[in-house]
Amino acid sequence: MASFASRLPDFIALMRLDRPIGIWLLLWPTLWAVWIAGDGHPSLSIVLIFTLGVVFMRSAGCVINDYADRHWDGEVARTADRPLVTGRVSAKEALLLFALLVGLSASLLLWLNRETFYWSFGALALATLYPFMKRYTYLPQVVLGAAFSWAIPMAFVAQGKSPDALCWLLYSANLAWTVAYDTQYAMCDRDDDLKAGIKSTAILFGELDLLMVGLLQGLFLVGLLLLGQQLSLGWPWYAGLLAAFILFALQAWQTRAREPQTCLDAFKNNHIVGLVVFIALLGGWLFHATT
Repeated sequence: MASFASRLPDFIALMRLDRPIGIWLLLWPTLWAVWIAGDGHPSLSIVLIFTLGVVFMRSAGCVINDYADRHWDGEVARTADRPLVTGRVSAKEALLLFALLVGLSASLLLWLNRETFYWSFGALALATLYPFMKRYTYLPQVVLGAAFSWAIPMAFVAQGKSPDALCWLLYSANLAWTVAYDTQYAMCDRDDDLKAGIKSTAILFGELDLLMVGLLQGLFLVGLLLLGQQLSLGWPWYAGLLAAFILFALQAWQTRAREPQTCLDAFKNNHIVGLVVFIALLGGWLFHATT
């Protein structure tokens, strides 16, 4: 019987800890919300709790996603070597790991208020539901966007605030951004997904895919523009949004031929977009505090 140490790389691969792009894409909007709800100075404990929650829940989401796709991933070139497909990890082990990760996430709630505990059920439901949506709808990216944005209202509730119009503006903007970059990701596998019967916005949009990605990115920027106006974040915020716009323009140029690798590169570039917005937010709060 193989030792745990020899099998550890398979469990790491199942949780995608060796590919942390998903953690970053979930972490940045979470930190935006933590800072905004904390009026620019959230407590260190809140930052740590939400950061760990991102790592645990994203890992759990990857596990349940691969469990749901274990009979289909073998038909897609990019995913054919995943641990559940090859049998390096069993379906039962995957479910046990999912339960462990959800349990670790739940343990973080012990340091937060009761309202946050109630809101966490929405996060769990969306994370569990998303992997199965690609069988029934061409909009699984919308469900992913809802899941990846759920930490935003939770960040408000955890800091004693009710999710207000500002919170839902950020939620909606982030949902649009998530659909945009996950469409880029789905464009990498479009041909294989069509053969396997897997649905996605990349298939739904068809030849309008690049236009729709651009429109969704535009909605994201407009939402953040309105957010900055409401918070009086000043020129650092708008400079960050300009940088994000330039990055989106570069992504559009990258993906113009719709090559799988360039679509994947554009998808990964969104990590830089998230970082730029976070830096702009910090600069905006500093500007706000000194004016």
